[in-house]
Amino acid sequence: MFKVKAFAAHSATSPLTPFGVERRDPGPHDVRIEILYCGVCHSDLHQARNDWSNSLYPMVPGHEIVGRVAEVGAHVTRFNAGDIAAVGCMVDSCRRCEPCEAGLEQYCAEGCTLTYNDRERGSKNLTFGGYSEQIVVEERFVVKVPANLDLKATAPLLCAGITTYSPLRHWKVGPGQSVGIIGLGGLGHMGVKFAKAMGARVTMITTSPEKGKDALRLGADEVLVSRDAEAMARRRGAFDFLLNTIPVGHDLNPYLTLLKTDGAMVLVGALTALEPAPMGHNLIGGRKTVAGSMIGGMAETQEMLDFCGKHNIVSDVEMIRIGEVNEAYERLLKNDVRYRFVIDMASLKAS
Repeated sequence: MFKVKAFAAHSATSPLTPFGVERRDPGPHDVRIEILYCGVCHSDLHQARNDWSNSLYPMVPGHEIVGRVAEVGAHVTRFNAGDIAAVGCMVDSCRRCEPCEAGLEQYCAEGCTLTYNDRERGSKNLTFGGYSEQIVVEERFVVKVPANLDLKATAPLLCAGITTYSPLRHWKVGPGQSVGIIGLGGLGHMGVKFAKAMGARVTMITTSPEKGKDALRLGADEVLVSRDAEAMARRRGAFDFLLNTIPVGHDLNPYLTLLKTDGAMVLVGALTALEPAPMGHNLIGGRKTVAGSMIGGMAETQEMLDFCGKHNIVSDVEMIRIGEVNEAYERLLKNDVRYRFVIDMASLKAS
């Protein structure tokens, strides 16, 4: 075991403060990574403040990790010291269930092991995330970063990126399709970039007209203001696919009317109750689908990063120092970021 600096929450009401984390010595299949950048996900805030009633303390958040490989185990084949590598939302799974064998570790029948706020498999030891100097992860759950990508802006791809890429790929979004991205935030801005790069005609659907100019800058072909009843009526039956990134419960019915026959709306943002429920006629009338999606498996995460390398796609980020993370959390509550905070982890070493 060895000790590294980190920042941790110790209760739902306490700010994140400096904390010492013990990491395991790398085993034969492990990769030790010196963390360069770590994104700040909205779920970090929810977990640190126990908004989902499942928090384990002390908690070191962070599951959007980019760093430099410092050491590899004897049986590691895909990485060498000095490589740039990344770690996302999970660090283990059972590896033997049907989803794991299909490369869908995020849907592990026993539950995947989360990068933080979880317990190591077969142990009572807590997992600690990327708000720390280093992390040790088994090779299967580490991915390579294309050399041409801006590393600091790559970090959010490990959550916001794969969360939006996976459903777009699974529902085969491509040229000739009309795609709506509902909500312009950390997830939505990535959805616009990916759908456009996949060849679709992309519409940003937002409650905020003032976000329209930025949506067009990100690559959207047009903007639809969902509070404009006439505009929504004109687009009835216009979309093949809707990616819904709204992070709170809301009425799905106005959006379902936008779908073509056999269209699908996939939810990636809301974890809480959706009320009112979809009206049966809004689904039955067009053989429409409402579905959900959660991050991606390790093979798909690597595919996503390679796609980003090919199309030079990264997140729009605002850089902060580790000591500013509590202020960043307060700004997240106000949606005051365009579009993801990323911590320069050199600031932790200097603290």
